Order: sequence, then C-alpha cells, then structure tokens
Amino acid sequence: MPKPPAVALPSAFKRIGWSNLFAQFSEQIALAAAPLAAVLLLSAGPAETGWLQMAQTLPFLLLSIPAGLLVDRASRRTLMVLSEILRALSLVATLVLMASGMLTMPLLAIMGFVGAIGTVCYNVAAPALIPAIVPRAQLADANRWLELARSLAYSGGPAIGGAIVAWTGASLAYVAATTLSLLAVVLLSGLSEQEQAARSRRDLLHDLVEGARFLAGHTLLRPILVTAIVFNTSWFVLQAVYVAYAVRTLGLTATGVGVTLGIYGAGMMIGAYAAPAIARRIPFGAMIALGPLGGLLAAVVMLLTIWFPHGALAGLSFFLFGAGPVLWSIATLTLRQAITPNAMLGRVSAFITTATFGARPVGAALGAIVATHHGVKACLAVATVGFLIQFLVIIASQVPRLRALPEPA
Repeated sequence: MPKPPAVALPSAFKRIGWSNLFAQFSEQIALAAAPLAAVLLLSAGPAETGWLQMAQTLPFLLLSIPAGLLVDRASRRTLMVLSEILRALSLVATLVLMASGMLTMPLLAIMGFVGAIGTVCYNVAAPALIPAIVPRAQLADANRWLELARSLAYSGGPAIGGAIVAWTGASLAYVAATTLSLLAVVLLSGLSEQEQAARSRRDLLHDLVEGARFLAGHTLLRPILVTAIVFNTSWFVLQAVYVAYAVRTLGLTATGVGVTLGIYGAGMMIGAYAAPAIARRIPFGAMIALGPLGGLLAAVVMLLTIWFPHGALAGLSFFLFGAGPVLWSIATLTLRQAITPNAMLGRVSAFITTATFGARPVGAALGAIVATHHGVKACLAVATVGFLIQFLVIIASQVPRLRALPEPA
C-alpha cells in the first residue's frame, strides 16, 4: 500500500483501502487462474476460453445500472460485504467442483459470472461510500490510494495467479483468491454503518431517468463520459490485436509480451505516486486532460512501431497508457464524487461503468473486423484516430479550464 498522506485519512477509509487491495488481488488472481484451469484441466481451446472471458465480464455490462439503483437505496457498506461474500462463495464452489472432479466449462463459466456479479456491486458501491467517510479536501488522496491498490493488483495479480498455477496447480490459486476475498470481507465488516440521506421510495424507472438526466445534462460529467467511451473502445481495438502483432511483427517472445504488459501496470503505479506532486503544480482540469493526452501519445508511439518495429517502443507505449490515464482515473473520480449529490452517486457511477465496460466488447469486435479485412496495422491506425478523438472531446469541453474542484450540484 502507498504511504499515507501528510494529513492522515480516516481509519474507516484505511479499512476500505486494504479491503479494496485484497479484493482486487483476489479478482485478478482468479481471472488469471480461470483460463489456465480451463486449458490445463478441461482441455479448452481458444474459443472456449473466449466464451469464459465473456462470462466473467458480462455482468459489468448487464448489471452495473441495477447495482447503481441498489447502491442508492441500500446500505453501501452492507452491499459491499455481501458482494464480496458472493464472490468468495463462487470461488469456494469452483474449488469444490475441482476437488470432486465435477468441474466443466459451463460450470466454470457460471461460477465466473456469479463472482463477477459481486465484483460489479463492490465496484459501484465503493466510490459512492467514500464521500461519506472521507472529507472533501482528502477525496483525491483517498482515490489515489484506491488507484494504487488497483495498479498493484493489475500488475501483480495475474503474475501471481499464473505462477501459483504453474507451481502447484489451479486449486491453490483459488484457495489464495478465496482467502484474500474473505480478508476483504472481515475488514469491511468492521466498519460502522454510514448514514445516507433519507429519501422517499420512488419508482425505479424515475430514479433511472433522474440519474441519466443528471449525467447527460452536466457540462462536466457529459464530456468525461464521452471521452471514457471513446478511450475504452480505442484501447480494446488495440488490445484485440496486440499480442499477435507483438509476436509476429515485433518479434517478441511470450516473455517479452508479458514484460510490455507488465510495464503498463508499472506506469499506473508511477503515475499514481506522482499524482500529488503533479496536482500541486498544475490546475485540476489540466490534470484531468493529461489522461487523454497520455493515451494519444501512447497510441502514436505504438503506431510508430509500424516503421520502427522494436519492443522498446511498445513498452514505452504501454508505460504511457498506464501513467497518463491513471491520473484521469484519480481526478475524474474525485470530480464525480465532489459534484454529484450523494443520493445519486450509485446511479452515476453505474452509468459510467456500464458505458465504459460496454465499449470494451465493441472495441474488441471492431479490432477483429478491421484486422480481418484490412490487417493488424490498420487497427493501430484506427485506434490512434480514436485516441485523437477522445483527446479533442475533452479539450473542447470546460473540464480543462477547472482551476480546482467545483462546488456540488
């Protein structure tokens, strides 16, 4: 975990921070172990592992908005606890199926889907709970802590999961993931209930429309949403073809591909650590704009590998993809928490989660189509155009002109 800021964050948040770290590591270890278990234990091929990946990500697209409605109506702490328990139960069930020899691809996919339901609810509830615990002036520090935890998990989780499977088999990887998930539950259970403003029980459709209208009509949140959609679509156009491109064109080995992907996580951690120093030197809106700018520069560097096919350039590209956008994540989450009414935070977070995660399969499909008809290099060009568009969207908005956090709506 990162060093605490000069003014200590509340002890309640520290529980959430460590819980988030354990939950993120649990998720990443399980995500790495599932396809390996499918291949090693069930002799699955690329098509089967592709369907497995879809099952493990589909709840983000289907259930984020229902989760947001629930977050704004229920105890957020209780919802996070129950969500993590659900994910732990899915991991335990997978272990039991493995031990009994009853595990099949459909059952592995179902358990992955169930576990992802817990992840969705946890991820939507956590940003909505933070403003009730952390003073407004410390929101950026709190979000930086959460992003560092996510960066560590994204960097180390898959490697740890893969190493455990390679050394001892898939079962122990699921044991490790379950243990981490239960630790997250214990930490959350020690939190006291945070009061939410009393509100009348209104129609679900009314609440849904209210959240959508607020997000679409806000001059700061709307361009952030559009930028995030275009960024994620472009990112997954690139991701869809990168491994094949790196091996066949850049001449990277499997280890080399892993190193470049690991550099992405390193970039995230360095960007998150540097965030406070950057925030002291530039206006708040400019810090937000650094994320889309970093994405555009990274895409241009990757495009240069068409003429200069070196793995080092690919590594630099992934570093920029990690270091710049993590500043965006910290700053835009802080902005969202600061200007959104507390009673609406769950729904707003859910809409943004649905839009950004929904853009991912669209980007992957677009990458596959472009690669099939025009080749992998055309995908790099399409992705670069997308990153240019997302940068222009945010630059043309009022967001980069913000000197500091605006007042709540």
